[in-house]
Amino acid sequence: MLYKDWLSDWLENYVNPNSKDKTCVRYREIVQQHLIPVLGSCEITALKPLEVQRFIAQLLINGNLKNGKGLSVNSVNSIITVIQSSMSTAHTLGLIKEYEMDKLKRPKAKEKPVECFTPSEQRLIEHAVMEDRRDKMKGIIICLYTGLRIGELLALEWTDIDFEKAELTVSKSCHDSEDKSGRFCRITDAPKTSNSIRVIPLPDRILPLLKEMKNRGHSRFVVAGKSILSVRSYQRSFELLQKNIGIPRKGFHALRHTFATRAIECGMDVKSLSEILGHKNSAVTLNRYVHSLMEHKRAMINRLGNNLF
Repeated sequence: MLYKDWLSDWLENYVNPNSKDKTCVRYREIVQQHLIPVLGSCEITALKPLEVQRFIAQLLINGNLKNGKGLSVNSVNSIITVIQSSMSTAHTLGLIKEYEMDKLKRPKAKEKPVECFTPSEQRLIEHAVMEDRRDKMKGIIICLYTGLRIGELLALEWTDIDFEKAELTVSKSCHDSEDKSGRFCRITDAPKTSNSIRVIPLPDRILPLLKEMKNRGHSRFVVAGKSILSVRSYQRSFELLQKNIGIPRKGFHALRHTFATRAIECGMDVKSLSEILGHKNSAVTLNRYVHSLMEHKRAMINRLGNNLF
């Protein structure tokens, strides 16, 4: 059996029935754009780790189909995951005698420094958002005070907010995709991981803002426009806001990092912060915000020193 024929069978019968829509779309893209053109004509019984490793090395050099440059480490690792999963299933079914793709060496990604806004930049952002007449922009402030991911924010419905308890429930997320006709659609699915399903306490200053938005709104979504908002269009709106107020551009995820950094600066314990962010465990939070934690510790030590002398 040719690898391309097995990949088609694997996607249809093993991936599609058991995976999130986002995963299915991503795996199909990988198969069509990267695997079939290069490895598709190989017999699955003849596909060996060395051949695949050479393919992986080439992806890191010029695997980006848009600009001819190298693919990111994360993208290459996603491709390796598809190869390993498809071949592992083939081995389980007896289509290949031996599973060897565990011998592939994954490229290591360099840990990106956490980007967050300074307190003065945050004040400028909040002022610009509050001056903006569009309620959809208020989602930026919600992120700054809850640490929501952009997909979680745009999937948030008014039924997810308990005004009496001052709590927000995260139970779903959304992402951009295409329907069978190639037209844009927004898909709502379960959150990133099971840990992402969580309840977040809302600060008192956010509640009046949310109540005003609800009274003015005509959508079941907390953050809504005249039509369904795409993740990318909302990211662009935030990019434009930063440009208009003259601060260095950062990605939308920097709002989540800013929330976490301010929480640490205010003395929140790591376990509580980890639960609010929906991390798998506190170790993830510690590793990601180690710099902020060190700065907080330094400030506490300095404050102690000032009390002693």
